[in-house]
Amino acid sequence: MEIANNQLSMHGLSVVNGCQSLNTILNCSETAKKLDDTFIMFRFYEIPQRERADRISINTNSQSAVKPRDLRSNDKRVLNLRRAFELKYPNGYFLTKRGEQAPANKDKNHVIDLSDLGKYLIAWHSQRPNISYGETKIFDKYFEILFKRDYKPENVQALNLWMQEIKKVWINENPLGFNETLLAMKAYAPYHQLYAISMCFAIASNTSDRVPLPNVCLERAKQFGLVEEIVKISGLCLNTALEAAANETQPANRVFSPQNWIKAKTCLAGINGTIRSFIQMTLPMIPNGQKIKEGLQLGQEYFEYRWAAD
Repeated sequence: MEIANNQLSMHGLSVVNGCQSLNTILNCSETAKKLDDTFIMFRFYEIPQRERADRISINTNSQSAVKPRDLRSNDKRVLNLRRAFELKYPNGYFLTKRGEQAPANKDKNHVIDLSDLGKYLIAWHSQRPNISYGETKIFDKYFEILFKRDYKPENVQALNLWMQEIKKVWINENPLGFNETLLAMKAYAPYHQLYAISMCFAIASNTSDRVPLPNVCLERAKQFGLVEEIVKISGLCLNTALEAAANETQPANRVFSPQNWIKAKTCLAGINGTIRSFIQMTLPMIPNGQKIKEGLQLGQEYFEYRWAAD
C-alpha cells in the first residue's frame, strides 16, 4: 500500500467474502455519487506472510466460512495444473473457485472442477474412496500428497470421463439394479465405483498392490469397446459387496449400517474380493468373458504405487 497526496493506492488487492458488498456498492454507485457524506466501513491488512493472511481470512469470516478449498484455488500447483489442462484441451475449462461457471462455448465433457478432481484423486490414486466425500480433509490434510506432483492433463480428463460414465448409472431409473440403500448414497458410493474400476484393471493384471494410470485404463477400454461394460462390472461388484456385508452375522446388539460400511476402510476388502471372484469365476462363464479379461490386462509399466493418504 502507498499513500501520496492523501490518496491510498493498493497493489495485489484481494477481497475476502465481499462479493455481496461489492455488488451492492456497484448497484448504488450512481446514487452514491450524488451524496455529499457517504462512507463505507472497511479494514485493510497489509501482510507479507501468506499463511498469516489465510488465518485472518478464516477466523474473521463468520458470515460465510472460508474453506480450505477456497484458499487452494490460487495455489501455484493448482494454477499450473489448470494451465496445463486448458493448454492440452483448448475447448475445456478447469474450475478452481467455488461458484465459478465455465463459459458457454466450452465443451461440457472437458470441464473439470478442482473439488471434484481432489475427490477423484483420493479415490483412484490413494485408494481411499471412503474419504472422498470429505472436501476439508482433501484440501487441508491431504493436499500436499494429492497435488504435490506434476499430474498429466490426460489423467485429469480420464478421471473426469470415467466419472461421467459412472454418473449415468446413478439415476432414478437404476439401470444396474442397485440395492435401494446403495442408490440412496449418491454422495458417497460413486467414488467407490471409481475405485472399483481401477481395481478391475489391477486385479486382472495381477498387480493389486499398485494403481493403474487412469488415461491408460480409459484408452484400453475404448480400444476393446468396454467402457460401458467395465462401468457395469464395477457397479455390480460394488452392489454385491454391500449385500454380502449386510448378510454377515453382526455382533450382539449391533445392526448393519450401509452408511457406516461405505465410510469405513474395511469396505474396500469386500469390493476387492468381489472383483477378484468375478474375474476368476464369472468371466470364464460368459460369452465375451475372454475379451473383457484381455481388455482389463495392462503391462506393469502402466502401474505406480499408491499415494499414501493414511
